[in-house]
Amino acid sequence: MSRAFRIPLRTRFRGQEERRGLLLHGPCGWGEFSPFPEYPPKVARRWLQAAHEAISTPWPEPKRRAISVNVTVPAVSAEQAHALVASSGCDTAKVKVAEGDDEARVEAVRDALGSSGKLRIDANGAWSVEEARAALARLGRYDLEYAEQPVASLAEMARLRRIVDVPLAADEPVRTAAAPGSLKLAEAADIVVLKVQPLGGVWAALEVAEQSGLPAVVSSALETSVGISAGLALAAALHELPYACGLATVALLSGDVVANPLLPHNGVIELRRPEVSEDALSRWEIEPAAWLKRVLAAEEAS
Repeated sequence: MSRAFRIPLRTRFRGQEERRGLLLHGPCGWGEFSPFPEYPPKVARRWLQAAHEAISTPWPEPKRRAISVNVTVPAVSAEQAHALVASSGCDTAKVKVAEGDDEARVEAVRDALGSSGKLRIDANGAWSVEEARAALARLGRYDLEYAEQPVASLAEMARLRRIVDVPLAADEPVRTAAAPGSLKLAEAADIVVLKVQPLGGVWAALEVAEQSGLPAVVSSALETSVGISAGLALAAALHELPYACGLATVALLSGDVVANPLLPHNGVIELRRPEVSEDALSRWEIEPAAWLKRVLAAEEAS
C-alpha cells in the first residue's frame, strides 16, 4: 500500500515551502519516503531504503522511552523567534543562521530560553572558514552549546575547529558521504548529527553512530510523524544520548498524517509509533503517480 501527501510548511524553511512524500505500509507498520525535490535518484535511494526498513524490519530494542528534543527556529524575525521558543516548552533551541539578522534572532532566543537554556545554531554549511570564525566570535557571547555545520566540508570544519572555542557538529558531510561510517570525524567535529532517511534507515544510522566514536544528535529531515517515529527509534536505541534531539519539527508543518502527532510535551517526545489516520491524511493526500516514478528511479539507481 502507498499513499502520497503534500503538506505546506508554516514558515519557509531551508528554501522549502512544503513537504511532499510517499507513505508505505507493510508488516512492521508505516514508512515514509520523502526526499527533497532536488535530490537525484542516487541520493533518494537511501531514503527509500529507510522506508523499506520501516515497513519490513523491526527496529532496535529501545534503551529509553522518552527523548529530549530541541525547538527548531527557522530564519524568522527576532520577535517570531522569541515567541516560538517561549511557547515551545523546550529548554533547548536550535536556531537557523547565515540568513537575515542572525544576531537579533539568536539574542531573542537566548532571552526566551533564559540563562539556563541550551542554545545551538545551524548554518547548513553556508559560511567560509573566516566567516564562521567571525560569526562564532560574535554569537559565542550568547553561550552556544554547539554550532552545526558552520562550513561546508569536513576539511574546513577541521581548520575551523582549531581556531574557535565553540564545539562543532557535523551533518551534511556525514549524510551525503558514499560511506558515512568510514569517515574520520574526530579532527573535524565534536558531535555527529544523524538523520534516518538520508542514512538509509535506523540500523544504518545506528552503525554510523557507533563507528563515528562521537556523541550523536538525532535530527529530522522535516518528516511527518511517520518519519519522526523512525528518528525516535534511533534516539531510543543509542547507548548514550547526552544532547537533546532535533525531532520536534512536526510543528513546522501545517498538518500531519496521523491523528495524534509526535509533538513535544515539556521538551520531551514519548517513544511511540503512530498509525496513519484516514481522516488526517485525506486533507493532504495527492495523486501518487509521480512518487511511484521516484521510487522506481531510486530502486534502479546505483
